[in-house]
Amino acid sequence: MARPAVNLRSSRSRQSLVVSPEVVHRKSYVSQPRQAAAPPPGSTDPAIIRNFCIIAHIDHGKSTLADRMLQLTEVVDARLMRAQYLDRMDIERERGITIKSQAVRMPWTVRSGDEEGRTFVLNMIDTPGHVDFTYEVSRSLEACEAAVLLVDAAQGIEAQTLANLYLALGADLTIIPVLNKIDLPGAEPEKYAAELAGIIGCDPSDVLRVSAKTGEGVVELLDEIVRQTPAPVGVADAPPRALIFDSVYDTYRGVVTYVRVIDGKLTHRDRIKMMSTGAVHEMLEVGVISPEPIKSAEIGVGEVGYLITGVKEVRQSRVGDTVTSQVNGATEALGGYKHPNPMVFAGLYPLDGDDYPTLREALDKLQLNDAALAYEPETSGALGFGFRCGFLGLLHMEIVRERLEREFNLDLISTTPNVVYDVTMDDGTKVIVTNPSEFPAGKVAEVREPVVRATILTPSDFIGTIMELCQAKRGALQGMDYLSEDRVEMRYTLPLAEIVFDFFDILKSRTKGYASLDYEATGDQAADLVKVDVLLHGDPVDAFSAIVHKDAAYSYGVGLVGKLKELIPRQQFEVPIQAAIGSRVIARETIRAIRKDVLAKCYGGDISRKRKLLEKQKEGKKRMKMVGRVEVPQEAFIAALSTGDSGVNKEKK
Repeated sequence: MARPAVNLRSSRSRQSLVVSPEVVHRKSYVSQPRQAAAPPPGSTDPAIIRNFCIIAHIDHGKSTLADRMLQLTEVVDARLMRAQYLDRMDIERERGITIKSQAVRMPWTVRSGDEEGRTFVLNMIDTPGHVDFTYEVSRSLEACEAAVLLVDAAQGIEAQTLANLYLALGADLTIIPVLNKIDLPGAEPEKYAAELAGIIGCDPSDVLRVSAKTGEGVVELLDEIVRQTPAPVGVADAPPRALIFDSVYDTYRGVVTYVRVIDGKLTHRDRIKMMSTGAVHEMLEVGVISPEPIKSAEIGVGEVGYLITGVKEVRQSRVGDTVTSQVNGATEALGGYKHPNPMVFAGLYPLDGDDYPTLREALDKLQLNDAALAYEPETSGALGFGFRCGFLGLLHMEIVRERLEREFNLDLISTTPNVVYDVTMDDGTKVIVTNPSEFPAGKVAEVREPVVRATILTPSDFIGTIMELCQAKRGALQGMDYLSEDRVEMRYTLPLAEIVFDFFDILKSRTKGYASLDYEATGDQAADLVKVDVLLHGDPVDAFSAIVHKDAAYSYGVGLVGKLKELIPRQQFEVPIQAAIGSRVIARETIRAIRKDVLAKCYGGDISRKRKLLEKQKEGKKRMKMVGRVEVPQEAFIAALSTGDSGVNKEKK
């Protein structure tokens, strides 16, 4: 009996549906007509290019929406598709957060409206949502003409949603409001559409409704992006100018530079010039990301692509620089980016001192990929040679440390985070203090600390709880607005040092996870701050010093000396551990001496003999105490100085 014929085409299509990472509607993907191929780079008419980015609060579905767009435009093969496709780093996939912006070129044939049947080129940038990576978002906005503002239909507008919206408005972008996760049982699209429309100033019916998980409404969103996004404007026959918005180091190919072309075109084998440094290189390769690198002959006006020059020197490609050609190049550079000021400083030290050169090289390469990272060498008497690093926040600090350990195989110690203080002495001398050991001795006239303007969005039930928390953290209420009947926006001025550690965790626990926080630097203010020193056997140990508010100095001192008493092993003599402000001791613990039983051999006899042995031992202990130095093991420094899990907000979702 003959075997029935097998329809290979249908079985293959069914297989591709099975391996898809998300639950998708068959109607959304199988019944759609196949996409037309995008025009090759360089020959693309700027009129059909649409550059946009996706901005939102963390965990509102940006990466999932990007996944659906990649599937609908068919730039990723169904067999290779996976969830969070554009999140390339292991840390991003493990934590479920986006750390690096990712650009991708996609073709899209419009399904409805006046442009139906016409194929456009979409350059999409998926951005991070956390406040610590706002600099990534601001750089991405400069390469776009429109921003898709994504809001969770079950949670509504969050603090970072507003922050990213203001960034996009400041960059003069077209805002496309979208409600995501409309398939959730708890979604309230009508309520949050009205809330979003009230902030942007549009009609609630203009707010698009999609489900990035199922694909519902994504086709209409892509059509709307084509309709609302302005085409890029530039002069095609002018000298080439391209803005560097990101770069990365490749072990084999050197520095890979990501650019947005404003004027002219960049051609393969052309000699290019970096306008800020004056460095000249030959382009070995030019192309676009779709989403894997695709080599091309040139990239023109409005296109987003990459350049490879084979340069191994990481400082040759700076984010915000302008690329032009060496011959007949542009004379006026594009406006670059305002470099962010570090908010939090911490020391990074290799566990093995021999790894110091490796750490320096690793920081150079990581700074190329993370332009917000700042660092300079420093030396610690306790931990040896290392670097004083500046970060935009605590999560940023933890991500940098983890990337250094994973990508460069380093074992690191990170010290307690500090902020920058401006100290004025009685004689008018000013000192910038980034480390407690730099705090000047003598009479201090004034200490100024950085403050931030914090925006907290919360259900109205938790207003009292949040006010109590902010007052305990020395905050001042600046204003409060009701976004809707049950959602409130509270604005506080808070010292940065008070929110660096556990403020976010406490806020989440007191509001059952409903409140969201965003903050930005607003200057500094005078504060009653003191330096708490730790003395071991009368000698100050700089590594344990800290700058704290005068009201919290006592509790900090008591806690630290208690911790050190447990960490430092007993010596041959009694060791006092003291916390002091200047010459005044505010807390003390004592490590008892290891005592040998000198009476063990006295199994009888006169008491005077026992007393003689005890006195002899006592004299020896006194002499040892005068000449002895306290031995503090490395483990004690690491445990006392390191940032533990309790102090770091790992997810901050």
